[in-house]
Amino acid sequence: MLENTFCHFPGIGLKTEAKLWNAGVLTWDDLEKDAPAGGSWPVGPGRLATARSLLDACRTALDAGDARVFYRDLPPQEQWRIFPHFRHSAAYVDIETTGTGCGMDHITTIALYDGREVKTYVHGRNLEDFVDDIAAYDLLVTFNGKCFDVPFIEREFNCTLDQAHIDLRFVLKAAGIGGGLKKVEHQLGLSRGDLDGVDGYWAVLLWKEFEATRDETVLETLIAYNVEDVIALELLAATAFNLHLERTPFAHRRLDPPLPGLNPFAASTAVLDTIRRRYFY
Repeated sequence: MLENTFCHFPGIGLKTEAKLWNAGVLTWDDLEKDAPAGGSWPVGPGRLATARSLLDACRTALDAGDARVFYRDLPPQEQWRIFPHFRHSAAYVDIETTGTGCGMDHITTIALYDGREVKTYVHGRNLEDFVDDIAAYDLLVTFNGKCFDVPFIEREFNCTLDQAHIDLRFVLKAAGIGGGLKKVEHQLGLSRGDLDGVDGYWAVLLWKEFEATRDETVLETLIAYNVEDVIALELLAATAFNLHLERTPFAHRRLDPPLPGLNPFAASTAVLDTIRRRYFY
Protein backbone atom coordinates (compact mmCIF):
# COMPACT_ATOMS: atom_id res chain seq x y z
CA MET A 1 0.00 0.00 0.00
CA LEU A 2 2.84 2.43 0.66
CA GLU A 3 3.96 2.29 -2.99
CA ASN A 4 0.44 3.50 -3.86
CA THR A 5 0.51 6.29 -1.30
CA PHE A 6 0.96 9.98 -2.11
CA CYS A 7 -0.61 11.73 0.87
CA HIS A 8 2.69 11.72 2.75
CA PHE A 9 4.18 14.15 0.21
CA PRO A 10 4.06 17.88 1.06
CA GLY A 11 0.98 19.56 -0.31
CA ILE A 12 -0.80 16.36 -1.37
CA GLY A 13 -3.80 15.59 0.80
CA LEU A 14 -6.28 12.75 0.68
CA LYS A 15 -8.51 14.46 -1.88
CA THR A 16 -5.61 15.07 -4.25
CA GLU A 17 -4.37 11.54 -3.73
CA ALA A 18 -7.82 10.23 -4.71
CA LYS A 19 -7.71 12.39 -7.85
CA LEU A 20 -4.34 10.87 -8.74
CA TRP A 21 -5.73 7.37 -8.32
CA ASN A 22 -8.79 8.22 -10.40
CA ALA A 23 -6.51 9.53 -13.14
CA GLY A 24 -4.67 6.21 -13.24
CA VAL A 25 -1.66 7.33 -11.20
CA LEU A 26 -1.58 4.35 -8.85
CA THR A 27 2.07 3.88 -7.93
CA TRP A 28 5.22 5.83 -7.25
CA ASP A 29 6.48 4.71 -10.66
CA ASP A 30 3.39 6.21 -12.30
CA LEU A 31 4.23 9.54 -10.69
CA GLU A 32 7.43 9.68 -12.74
CA LYS A 33 5.74 9.06 -16.09
CA ASP A 34 4.20 11.54 -18.51
CA ALA A 35 0.90 13.20 -17.68
CA PRO A 36 -1.97 10.77 -17.09
CA ALA A 37 -4.93 10.27 -19.40
CA GLY A 38 -6.60 13.60 -20.05
CA GLY A 39 -3.31 15.37 -20.54
CA SER A 40 -2.88 17.09 -17.17
CA TRP A 41 -1.86 16.28 -13.62
CA PRO A 42 -4.38 16.73 -10.82
CA VAL A 43 -1.60 18.35 -8.81
CA GLY A 44 0.32 21.53 -9.48
CA PRO A 45 3.80 21.42 -11.06
CA GLY A 46 5.57 22.60 -7.91
CA ARG A 47 4.02 19.94 -5.68
CA LEU A 48 4.55 17.32 -8.37
CA ALA A 49 8.24 18.22 -8.58
CA THR A 50 8.57 18.06 -4.80
CA ALA A 51 6.91 14.63 -4.66
CA ARG A 52 9.13 13.31 -7.43
CA SER A 53 12.22 14.58 -5.63
CA LEU A 54 11.29 12.51 -2.56
CA LEU A 55 10.59 9.22 -4.34
CA ASP A 56 14.12 7.84 -4.10
CA ALA A 57 14.21 8.56 -0.36
CA CYS A 58 10.87 6.75 0.05
CA ARG A 59 12.12 3.73 -1.86
CA THR A 60 15.30 3.67 0.19
CA ALA A 61 13.37 3.88 3.47
CA LEU A 62 11.03 1.08 2.42
CA ASP A 63 13.92 -1.15 1.32
CA ALA A 64 15.79 -0.41 4.55
CA GLY A 65 12.77 -1.18 6.72
CA ASP A 66 12.59 2.33 8.18
CA ALA A 67 8.94 2.60 9.16
CA ARG A 68 9.53 5.86 11.01
CA VAL A 69 9.87 7.82 7.75
CA PHE A 70 6.32 6.96 6.73
CA TYR A 71 4.96 7.18 10.26
CA ARG A 72 6.32 10.72 10.52
CA ASP A 73 4.92 11.94 7.20
CA LEU A 74 1.56 10.16 6.93
CA PRO A 75 -1.56 11.85 8.30
CA PRO A 76 -2.41 10.15 11.63
CA GLN A 77 -5.62 8.65 10.26
CA GLU A 78 -3.65 6.99 7.44
CA GLN A 79 -0.89 5.31 9.44
CA TRP A 80 -2.68 1.95 9.00
CA ARG A 81 -0.95 1.82 5.60
CA ILE A 82 2.34 0.94 7.31
CA PHE A 83 1.11 -2.37 8.68
CA PRO A 84 1.62 -4.96 5.90
CA HIS A 85 5.08 -3.68 5.03
CA PHE A 86 6.42 -3.92 8.57
CA ARG A 87 4.30 -6.60 10.24
CA HIS A 88 7.31 -8.96 10.13
CA SER A 89 8.94 -6.62 12.67
CA ALA A 90 5.86 -5.63 14.65
CA ALA A 91 5.49 -5.89 18.41
CA TYR A 92 1.98 -6.10 19.84
CA VAL A 93 2.26 -4.63 23.33
CA ASP A 94 0.02 -4.22 26.37
CA ILE A 95 0.73 -3.35 29.99
CA GLU A 96 -1.11 -3.83 33.27
CA THR A 97 -0.61 -1.53 36.25
CA THR A 98 -1.42 -1.28 39.93
CA GLY A 99 -4.19 1.15 38.98
CA THR A 100 -4.37 2.90 42.34
CA GLY A 101 -4.84 6.33 40.83
CA CYS A 102 -2.75 7.96 43.54
CA GLY A 103 0.19 8.97 41.37
CA MET A 104 2.28 6.04 42.61
CA ASP A 105 1.10 3.47 40.07
CA HIS A 106 3.63 1.15 38.52
CA ILE A 107 3.58 -1.47 35.82
CA THR A 108 2.82 -4.96 37.07
CA THR A 109 3.09 -7.01 33.88
CA ILE A 110 3.84 -6.46 30.20
CA ALA A 111 2.92 -8.79 27.36
CA LEU A 112 4.67 -8.68 23.99
CA TYR A 113 3.67 -10.73 20.96
CA ASP A 114 5.40 -10.56 17.57
CA GLY A 115 3.15 -12.89 15.59
CA ARG A 116 5.34 -15.85 16.45
CA GLU A 117 6.37 -15.73 20.09
CA VAL A 118 4.89 -14.43 23.34
CA LYS A 119 7.16 -12.70 25.85
CA THR A 120 6.05 -11.61 29.30
CA TYR A 121 7.57 -9.36 31.94
CA VAL A 122 6.69 -9.17 35.63
CA HIS A 123 7.39 -6.46 38.19
CA GLY A 124 10.11 -7.55 40.62
CA ARG A 125 11.35 -10.26 38.27
CA ASN A 126 12.27 -9.35 34.71
CA LEU A 127 10.30 -6.18 33.94
CA GLU A 128 13.40 -4.19 32.99
CA ASP A 129 14.23 -6.66 30.21
CA PHE A 130 11.38 -5.23 28.18
CA VAL A 131 13.30 -2.09 27.23
CA ASP A 132 16.10 -4.06 25.57
CA ASP A 133 13.72 -6.52 23.92
CA ILE A 134 11.39 -3.92 22.40
CA ALA A 135 14.32 -2.21 20.66
CA ALA A 136 14.47 -5.12 18.21
CA TYR A 137 11.14 -4.15 16.61
CA ASP A 138 10.38 -1.46 14.03
CA LEU A 139 6.64 -1.14 14.61
CA LEU A 140 4.51 -1.00 17.75
CA VAL A 141 0.87 -2.05 17.63
CA THR A 142 -1.31 -1.26 20.64
CA PHE A 143 -4.86 -0.49 21.65
CA ASN A 144 -4.94 2.95 23.27
CA GLY A 145 -1.18 2.72 23.64
CA LYS A 146 -0.51 6.27 22.48
CA CYS A 147 -2.54 7.61 25.38
CA PHE A 148 -1.68 5.05 28.04
CA ASP A 149 0.82 2.22 27.51
CA VAL A 150 3.67 4.03 25.77
CA PRO A 151 3.68 7.16 27.99
CA PHE A 152 3.52 4.89 31.07
CA ILE A 153 6.43 2.77 29.83
CA GLU A 154 8.53 5.79 28.93
CA ARG A 155 7.91 7.38 32.32
CA GLU A 156 8.56 4.23 34.32
CA PHE A 157 11.75 3.23 32.50
CA ASN A 158 12.95 6.74 31.59
CA CYS A 159 13.23 5.67 27.97
CA THR A 160 11.88 6.67 24.56
CA LEU A 161 10.00 4.29 22.30
CA ASP A 162 10.62 5.92 18.95
CA GLN A 163 9.27 3.20 16.69
CA ALA A 164 6.40 3.74 14.31
CA HIS A 165 3.22 3.12 16.26
CA ILE A 166 -0.24 2.03 15.10
CA ASP A 167 -2.82 2.59 17.82
CA LEU A 168 -5.77 0.40 16.86
CA ARG A 169 -8.20 2.25 19.08
CA PHE A 170 -8.13 5.20 16.70
CA VAL A 171 -7.59 3.24 13.48
CA LEU A 172 -10.61 1.02 14.13
CA LYS A 173 -12.77 3.95 15.23
CA ALA A 174 -11.98 5.68 11.93
CA ALA A 175 -13.17 2.51 10.19
CA GLY A 176 -16.47 2.53 12.10
CA ILE A 177 -15.64 0.15 14.97
CA GLY A 178 -15.57 2.01 18.27
CA GLY A 179 -15.36 1.16 21.95
CA GLY A 180 -12.83 -0.48 24.22
CA LEU A 181 -10.79 -3.51 23.27
CA LYS A 182 -13.21 -6.07 24.70
CA LYS A 183 -16.19 -4.43 22.98
CA VAL A 184 -14.32 -4.39 19.67
CA GLU A 185 -13.46 -8.07 20.03
CA HIS A 186 -17.10 -8.92 20.70
CA GLN A 187 -18.19 -6.93 17.64
CA LEU A 188 -15.81 -9.07 15.59
CA GLY A 189 -17.03 -12.31 17.13
CA LEU A 190 -13.91 -13.03 19.21
CA SER A 191 -14.12 -14.90 22.51
CA ARG A 192 -11.69 -15.17 25.40
CA GLY A 193 -13.21 -18.29 26.94
CA ASP A 194 -12.83 -18.28 30.72
CA LEU A 195 -11.52 -14.72 30.54
CA ASP A 196 -14.63 -13.28 28.90
CA GLY A 197 -15.85 -10.40 31.05
CA VAL A 198 -12.46 -9.89 32.69
CA ASP A 199 -11.13 -6.36 32.18
CA GLY A 200 -8.40 -4.02 33.34
CA TYR A 201 -9.96 -3.60 36.79
CA TRP A 202 -9.66 -7.36 37.25
CA ALA A 203 -5.96 -7.07 36.40
CA VAL A 204 -5.55 -4.61 39.27
CA LEU A 205 -7.37 -6.98 41.63
CA LEU A 206 -5.37 -9.99 40.47
CA TRP A 207 -2.09 -8.21 41.19
CA LYS A 208 -3.37 -7.17 44.59
CA GLU A 209 -4.29 -10.80 45.29
CA PHE A 210 -0.90 -12.01 44.12
CA GLU A 211 0.92 -9.53 46.35
CA ALA A 212 -1.13 -10.71 49.32
CA THR A 213 -0.77 -14.46 48.70
CA ARG A 214 2.30 -14.90 46.44
CA ASP A 215 0.22 -17.58 44.76
CA GLU A 216 1.74 -18.34 41.36
CA THR A 217 -1.64 -19.46 40.05
CA VAL A 218 -2.96 -15.95 40.62
CA LEU A 219 0.01 -14.47 38.78
CA GLU A 220 -0.44 -16.85 35.86
CA THR A 221 -4.10 -15.86 35.62
CA LEU A 222 -3.07 -12.21 35.42
CA ILE A 223 -0.44 -12.95 32.79
CA ALA A 224 -2.92 -15.05 30.82
CA TYR A 225 -5.27 -12.06 30.74
CA ASN A 226 -2.45 -9.71 29.69
CA VAL A 227 -1.39 -12.07 26.89
CA GLU A 228 -4.96 -12.33 25.59
CA ASP A 229 -4.81 -8.58 24.98
CA VAL A 230 -1.79 -8.81 22.69
CA ILE A 231 -2.51 -11.98 20.72
CA ALA A 232 -5.81 -10.40 19.61
CA LEU A 233 -4.06 -7.32 18.25
CA GLU A 234 -2.59 -8.94 15.14
CA LEU A 235 -6.04 -9.98 13.92
CA LEU A 236 -7.44 -6.56 14.78
CA ALA A 237 -4.61 -4.87 12.86
CA ALA A 238 -5.27 -6.98 9.76
CA THR A 239 -9.01 -6.31 10.09
CA ALA A 240 -8.46 -2.56 10.40
CA PHE A 241 -6.16 -2.57 7.38
CA ASN A 242 -8.74 -4.41 5.26
CA LEU A 243 -11.57 -2.12 6.32
CA HIS A 244 -9.61 0.97 5.31
CA LEU A 245 -8.36 -0.68 2.13
CA GLU A 246 -11.95 -1.12 0.93
CA ARG A 247 -12.15 2.67 0.54
CA THR A 248 -9.30 2.67 -1.98
CA PRO A 249 -8.80 1.21 -5.49
CA PHE A 250 -6.72 -1.58 -3.90
CA ALA A 251 -9.40 -3.56 -2.06
CA HIS A 252 -8.32 -6.72 -3.88
CA ARG A 253 -5.13 -6.72 -1.80
CA ARG A 254 -6.89 -7.67 1.40
CA LEU A 255 -4.76 -9.39 4.01
CA ASP A 256 -5.65 -12.93 4.96
CA PRO A 257 -6.60 -13.11 8.64
CA PRO A 258 -3.67 -14.43 10.68
CA LEU A 259 -3.94 -17.66 12.58
CA PRO A 260 -4.87 -16.92 16.20
CA GLY A 261 -1.90 -16.77 18.51
CA LEU A 262 -1.64 -19.41 21.20
CA ASN A 263 -1.67 -18.26 24.80
CA PRO A 264 0.97 -20.25 26.71
CA PHE A 265 -0.61 -19.22 30.02
CA ALA A 266 -3.88 -20.50 31.48
CA ALA A 267 -6.34 -18.60 33.62
CA SER A 268 -7.49 -20.44 36.74
CA THR A 269 -11.27 -20.60 37.07
CA ALA A 270 -10.82 -21.08 40.81
CA VAL A 271 -8.86 -17.83 41.03
CA LEU A 272 -11.42 -15.99 38.91
CA ASP A 273 -14.23 -17.31 41.13
CA THR A 274 -12.39 -16.10 44.22
CA ILE A 275 -12.06 -12.61 42.76
CA ARG A 276 -15.74 -12.58 41.78
CA ARG A 277 -16.88 -13.57 45.26
CA ARG A 278 -14.57 -11.17 47.03
CA TYR A 279 -15.14 -8.06 44.94
CA PHE A 280 -18.28 -8.42 42.84
CA TYR A 281 -20.85 -10.42 44.84
